[in-house]
Amino acid sequence: MKRIVVIKLGALGDFVLAFAPFAAIRAHHPDAHITLLTTAPFVGLATASPWFDAVAIDSRPSWWDLAELKRLRAILRGQDLVYDLQTSGRSSRYFLLAGRPDWSGIARGASHPDADPERDRLHTRIRQAGQLASAGIASVPDPDLSWLARGGPPVPSPFGLLVPGAAPHRPAKRWPADRFAALATIMRDRGLQPVVIGSAADAPLAAEIRALCPEALDLTGQTSLLALGGLAARSTVAVGNDTGPMHLAASMGCPSIVLFSAESDPALTAPVGRSVSVLRVPDLGDLPVSRVAALLP
Repeated sequence: MKRIVVIKLGALGDFVLAFAPFAAIRAHHPDAHITLLTTAPFVGLATASPWFDAVAIDSRPSWWDLAELKRLRAILRGQDLVYDLQTSGRSSRYFLLAGRPDWSGIARGASHPDADPERDRLHTRIRQAGQLASAGIASVPDPDLSWLARGGPPVPSPFGLLVPGAAPHRPAKRWPADRFAALATIMRDRGLQPVVIGSAADAPLAAEIRALCPEALDLTGQTSLLALGGLAARSTVAVGNDTGPMHLAASMGCPSIVLFSAESDPALTAPVGRSVSVLRVPDLGDLPVSRVAALLP
């Protein structure tokens, strides 16, 4: 049996954009034993998916943590092929740790290099499709995510998701919470239950929204990634900043309105789905509620 490792460490948006490559690798190697090397937040999601036979955790140890590096080496050694979908400096160094097996990625000496000089100017999905093409996988279609659509808390329909959070160290990626509150009020008045989602760290944003729109339901910090997938599959719309949960919502086919500032480029990282609308302004503080509300279904 062929033994394969796929490396994808995160973050959430990048992990979701790798769903199609994950499925394509599985389809190309139906009889192989495939292990995903990832970080702890994505173990549950990866384990529930139909793409992997095993999931291993990379704690991203320091290079002088010999015990942890030895554990990683044990995972990587003896593999027939590694697909490095992280393609970072760290993951490329794993090529040496793995003993130089057949390797798809950007590591120097890789047997299946992604040598496209334009790769850093391409959207992630296009770049990854090019990488897999170099390794002999010609087709990377949208994956079947029916396995992810079944979970989530029981929220009466119709409802819409609001995602006010973003990376804490990049506040310019956030539309102000009071604008989300105003949008929640519009949704409520149209008969759409507003539901605020995100991590526990986003609870203060949810509280600010509920202070102005008490009917909004706060689920921040209360849903796993699997639950978010099921919730998004049933949602009428999702509105949020350029952050991981919006990628998950879009991937589930939920009509998604994604708000971008000058902090990130949708041409490189926009969520992928059947119905994705991108609003980009240099400063999200200048984006009026009316522009976003005009895109609500």
